[in-house]
Formats: sequence, C-alpha cells, structure tokens
Amino acid sequence: MFYYSIMKINNFDKQISSLREESNMTRANLAEKLNVSVRLISYWENGKRECDFDMLIKIADIFGVSIDYLLGRSDY
Repeated sequence: MFYYSIMKINNFDKQISSLREESNMTRANLAEKLNVSVRLISYWENGKRECDFDMLIKIADIFGVSIDYLLGRSDY
C-alpha cells in the first residue's frame, strides 16, 4: 500500500517507539490507550504493519506531536 511505504520511508516505526519509550510507556500501556493489541504495537514498531489515518491521529494526540512528526517530516 502507498501509505505503508510512506511510513517506512519516514521511519514511523522508529518515531513511535522513541516517543513511547521517552514517555515511559510500555507497549501494553499504549495498546490499552489505543484499544489495540500489544502485538499490533510491536508490528508497528518493527515496521511489519501499517497504521491507518484514524489511528495515526490518535497516536499523535496521545504523544502531543503532529502527524508530520510521526512520519518524520518535521522536528516536532
């Protein structure tokens, strides 16, 4: 999918992992906040699965960053 390739190019997997760790949040904590499985969080962080637009917005809101930041397009 096109969206998945954008996330991989822009290191979404590294961004979400870094934000989660900087927030002292476990994968289980994040999964609970997003109402998804821990396995899905792991897949995102390892670049094995894509994230849809609605979930991307929720992740940005949780960490207080822009979607551009999550996709590696800005510094904040």
